[in-house]
Amino acid sequence: MHSQDQIERALIEYDHRKSIAATIRYLGYPSRNTLYEWIKKREKKNCLSHPQCLVRKTLCINNTETHPQHPSIKIKLEALKRCFDNGEDVKAVSLEIGYSRASIYTWRRKFEKKGMLGILGRQDDIPRKKGFIDQGAHEPKPDPDQSTMKALLKQIQDLKLEVDILKETINVLKKDPGVDLKTLRNQEKAVIIDTLTRFYSLPLLLHKLDLAKSSYYYCKKVQSLSFKYTFESSLIQKIFKDNYQCYGYRRIKTELNRQGVVISEKIVRSIMKSNGLKVISACKRAYSSYKGEISPEVPNLLKRNFKAAKPNEKWLTDISEFAIPAGKVYLSAIIDCYDGLAVSWNIDPHPDANLVNTTLDRAVETLNNERPIVHSDRGCHYRWPGWIDRTKTFELTRSMSKKGCSPDNSACEGFFGRMKNECFYNHSFKDYTLRMFIDYLNGYVKWYNEKRIKNSLGFCSPMEFRQMNGYAI
Repeated sequence: MHSQDQIERALIEYDHRKSIAATIRYLGYPSRNTLYEWIKKREKKNCLSHPQCLVRKTLCINNTETHPQHPSIKIKLEALKRCFDNGEDVKAVSLEIGYSRASIYTWRRKFEKKGMLGILGRQDDIPRKKGFIDQGAHEPKPDPDQSTMKALLKQIQDLKLEVDILKETINVLKKDPGVDLKTLRNQEKAVIIDTLTRFYSLPLLLHKLDLAKSSYYYCKKVQSLSFKYTFESSLIQKIFKDNYQCYGYRRIKTELNRQGVVISEKIVRSIMKSNGLKVISACKRAYSSYKGEISPEVPNLLKRNFKAAKPNEKWLTDISEFAIPAGKVYLSAIIDCYDGLAVSWNIDPHPDANLVNTTLDRAVETLNNERPIVHSDRGCHYRWPGWIDRTKTFELTRSMSKKGCSPDNSACEGFFGRMKNECFYNHSFKDYTLRMFIDYLNGYVKWYNEKRIKNSLGFCSPMEFRQMNGYAI
């Protein structure tokens, strides 16, 4: 317990030093809470003897130069030091300086969070256009040097961001130094943003590269998808390359299912698009062997009905030209309407009678007492005596399209069209000799018969389809 003399001495020292902590350090007594209680009791006793003190004292909130509504940082730091370093009563300090206790605690919270920057007042910040005007005070003038400096700093930051983006465009995307950022694809922009998020905020990068936030996260999702299907991606690329780069997503999906890999068509399309696996096709002028009506015409027996119930019932034949830098070659083929199988074919640089005659001889060797209809266009090769004599010898029935009517033999022409789209138009044969090119075409026709899957055959090749239906090869 403390005596009355000790209490009075402590209060006198507090009035002299204006600090709780300094008073306790000097006297060595009492505790902080005890001294607070003595001060409160004295204030209460003084208020009882002076009733006017019981009226609530309002803070001065006049916005004047001597007492601004937003005090300077000097006033705030002095108040924080007195209250939380020296240990003075917050209420007493607030009454003295004319600002509420809530304001003092707010200053302390902002100071602990952001430091000096958190308690900057309007007087310490960049001057506004409108300041307080009271009692004849003049409007503060903006500081041109400070405004110019801030504008220059912002300009320097923008230039640095542009330089960093260009560096990443060259280093990561391997673009030319003079690349225009507007020409970048969204996927490329997303890659640049990922490399710079360590140094810049995401909204700033999105704004600078003119990329929507939703587009950025979509590109991130697609990118994660490519990592998820790494094995499937390599397998799809191999299938596409091994099959003359002519398989679309449907046949590639079927080939994956055959190998035990089950993924959706949507994923296959996405992987093909991201790896640039696209079937290239082009239209070329078709070769024509028509030389006029050099022999009596033959009726059209098929009448565009290219369906057959069994093999060797209906045959189609035609000739097509292939031109490469080394020269031209001509392909003659006989196609079975049953399953599209190339029964026989012949490739030669000279489109003479031996081209089609040899093709027919090879096809007849595959027959077993069948007598198919042989349908062709009105080309000169199928109106020469050698061809006519062979059809009579082998007891084959001739059929011809109308003059200049390609749909009458569309199934055979479709074979040549698919062949050129899949193995000719999308390849370069600059370094090929004619012998090499002939071997290349022979390999394709063999692959077409044995391995190329067709949707119309239940995703089987022609030979697989015949084996499934019990026909010997």
